[in-house]
Amino acid sequence: MHGVVAAGHRLTAEAGAQVLREGGNAVDAAVAAVLMSFVAEPTLTGPGAGGFMLLHTAGGENHLLDFFVAAPGRGLSDGEEAGELMPIDVRFAEEAVQTFNIGPSSCGAYGTPAGLSEAARRFGTVSLSDLAAPAARAAREGVEVEPMQAFLFDILGPILRSTPECRSLFEPEGRPLRTGETVRFSDLGDLIECLGADGPDFLYSGDSAARISSWVRERGGLLTAEDLAGYEVIEREPARARYRGRDILTNPPPSSGGILIAYTLDLLERLGEPGDLRALVKVMDQTNRARTEEFQTGLHTEGYLERFLATEALAAAARAMDGREGAGAAEPGSRLGSTTHISVLDEHGACATVTCSNGSSSGVVVPGTGMHLNNMLGEEDLNPHGWHRHEPGRRVPSMMAPTVVLRDGAPEVALGSAGSNRIRSAIVQTILGVVDARLEAQEAVARPRLHFESGVVEAEPGVDSASLSALEREGWTVQRWAEQNLYFGGVQAVARGRENGEMSGGGDPRRGGAAVRV
Repeated sequence: MHGVVAAGHRLTAEAGAQVLREGGNAVDAAVAAVLMSFVAEPTLTGPGAGGFMLLHTAGGENHLLDFFVAAPGRGLSDGEEAGELMPIDVRFAEEAVQTFNIGPSSCGAYGTPAGLSEAARRFGTVSLSDLAAPAARAAREGVEVEPMQAFLFDILGPILRSTPECRSLFEPEGRPLRTGETVRFSDLGDLIECLGADGPDFLYSGDSAARISSWVRERGGLLTAEDLAGYEVIEREPARARYRGRDILTNPPPSSGGILIAYTLDLLERLGEPGDLRALVKVMDQTNRARTEEFQTGLHTEGYLERFLATEALAAAARAMDGREGAGAAEPGSRLGSTTHISVLDEHGACATVTCSNGSSSGVVVPGTGMHLNNMLGEEDLNPHGWHRHEPGRRVPSMMAPTVVLRDGAPEVALGSAGSNRIRSAIVQTILGVVDARLEAQEAVARPRLHFESGVVEAEPGVDSASLSALEREGWTVQRWAEQNLYFGGVQAVARGRENGEMSGGGDPRRGGAAVRV
């Protein structure tokens, strides 16, 4: 067996699997899969997005590559301000309407082209041009719209038709594309081919970069040529936690999702009550309480990771949970989480787990470049203190948290998720499914989830009813959902069995995910 790939679309997973069949390693497969996701999952990711890759090499090294979106505005004159953001209402259901802020003022400096190129150069074995070729071909020939993509085209329609350039791609017949129809991106195909042949420099300097920056600046955005020329991939030391004899590696500050996952697992370890849903909810409550204004500020402070996860701080948090009942503090409102994730294990013991996001998309498509830009500067969750407050060049905070579980130094699980604030709860529960319940990856991913936020325990059908009733008796508000829903995240996970070493993959049915073993 060569390995396993889990991703948010069958074509994305198959692109990575084909690389494994041909002898590539986990990073090669992850890069090929991400490039295919640009085509197969175009509302969630793309060359105008940002992301993170966490990888464990066959030699036992761990690396975290940060290529997330950076705040724009380098080189602007004093007093120069962004244009107005464009609020767009998106209806996910009759009772769920959310406002997204899009347009040129929402666009930050993108990182996926630089990140994928660096990952392939440093850790891959296959040329970037070979990894890019299938995605470039698919973009030009077109891919069939699957039900999940049709759903996203429909609900995100107000964004996708907000500009003529975006509308021509996603609604060529004057309506959202439907299941079974074909979507094509010829300019994106050219971009991917050029990225494979020449690397990413053309998107950060030169004519293409100047064209992208000028298009955004002329329409009130802050993305300057200096922002693109100065963009760099940053390698960070992964955040670490311990759980039931395992080492948990995840995304460190300035992102918040990873250290909140580490915090949650460390508290669960201290409680010593595996499988107790009431204990899990109380830990979720404590984790929400930890997201203070000091936490948000501290993410950009030297040494904050060590202080936040210090033994004394965790022990105090565990003591604070004793006897706590009822709903806890609210946290920022949630969004769909237009994000996608890919996880890969290979036969040599290496793994790569990569999360990318375009926000909810900005609607800003730069003609002739293949570039649909992110709207990270318009995402309320990522801008809690107001719009355009991030220092130019600084990474925008993120909940994204590619995560690896090591058992005796070798990957047992590699996973990540979409889902905004539900990312951490989805990842934690999947880890608990593999480690505590000894499930294979698909069973752990598909298992019913719960999430605690804004004073409400939200539970999918199949979550233990007796535990939910017990929570209600203790004063917690419980909302029982009628069916599984993408609200609860989109986990893509790969795992290695502890007894036989057999690899398994789990694609999240909530997001149309797929897993391929080769």
